[in-house]
Amino acid sequence: MRKFGLAILAALFAVPVLADDKIGIFETIYQSSASFDETAAAIEAAAADSSLQLHGALDVRVPDDAQQAKVFVLTSPDFIDAARAETPRTISAQILRVAVFTWGDEQKTVVNMANPVAHAMVYYADSPNYDELVTAAGVAAGELRQLVSAVPGEAVSEQLEPIRKEKHYNKYKGDGPARMMTKFRTWEKSQLLIEEDTAENFDAVVERVIARLESGEISDETFPYGWEIVAKIPARDDAVYIGLTNPYIENRMVNINSSFRGKDKTDKAPYPGVDHVTALPTDLLIVREAGMTRVFHYGQMWRMQLYFWDSGYRAFTANVNVPGKISSSIEEAVRTPEE
Repeated sequence: MRKFGLAILAALFAVPVLADDKIGIFETIYQSSASFDETAAAIEAAAADSSLQLHGALDVRVPDDAQQAKVFVLTSPDFIDAARAETPRTISAQILRVAVFTWGDEQKTVVNMANPVAHAMVYYADSPNYDELVTAAGVAAGELRQLVSAVPGEAVSEQLEPIRKEKHYNKYKGDGPARMMTKFRTWEKSQLLIEEDTAENFDAVVERVIARLESGEISDETFPYGWEIVAKIPARDDAVYIGLTNPYIENRMVNINSSFRGKDKTDKAPYPGVDHVTALPTDLLIVREAGMTRVFHYGQMWRMQLYFWDSGYRAFTANVNVPGKISSSIEEAVRTPEE
C-alpha cells in the first residue's frame, strides 16, 4: 500500500514533456530556503523514507572552495523494473542524480537533477517500448521532485543547457561541428570495451574491477590518475554500474564550463559550472551479454558533449586532450595487467 501511494505521489510530481519541447540534459527543480548543509542533510534523510534507493554521494571539489556542491546517486526500483527487458548496456539511463549547490553572490542553495527523460530519449530511442520508457523516466523524475520537496523552499522547473529537441536526443552523436570529435558515434558505439571474460566469471570480474579501482592511488587535480568509487549499483543480475570520480575530472568539468560562461559569474560565485555537476560521476559498466562478461566505459568526448556542449565549440577545441586523458586513465586503472 505504501509503495502504491508513493507511486501516485510521484506521478503527481511528474512534469509532462511534449515532443516539440526543448529539453535540458539538466533541470533545476528546487530553490531551497535552507543552508547548503541543511538542504543536503534533508535530502539524504528523505531518501531513507522514499520510493528511491540512495547508493552514494559525492562532495564535489569546487576550485578554490569558492562554492559548495554535492551529488546524490540514486535509482528508482520501478524505473529499473520498467526497463528490465532492455539490453543491460542501457543501465546508464536508470542512474538518477540530484545535486545541491550554492549559486550567486548570495550563495543561494539550489537543487537540480540530471534529467531522466532526456537520458531515456537517448538510450531507448530504438526500443519498441520507447514511449513507455520515456513515461517511466518522467515518473522517476517525479520521484526526485517528491524527494526534494522535503526541503524548505520552492519547487521550480527550469530546463538547463545544453537544451535539445527530442529528435536530437534520439540520434545523439554529438553537437554541431564537434560531432567529428565523437567520430559521429551513437551512445552504443561510444561504449568502449576495456576487457571481457566468460559469462560464468561475471561476479569475479566485478570483484576484480572494484579491487583494482580501490587499490589505485588518487592524484590531485593536475593529473587524471586514480579513481574513487562513488556508487556501486547492481542494477540487475546482468549489469553493474560503478560511478567514478577523481579531483581531475571534477576540476576540469567545473572549471572549463565556468570559463566560457562569463555572464553567469559573480565575485563570490565564480564557478557557474557547478550547475553541471550532475554529470558526475562518470560511468563504468560491467554487463553480461552474448555469453560474455564485458567491461565498458564511455568515450569521454561523446559524454562531455552530451553534458557540456553549452560551453561552446571553442571550449572543446581548447581542451581537446582532456577527454582522452580521462579515458586512458580509466582504462589503465581497470584493465587487468598482462601476465
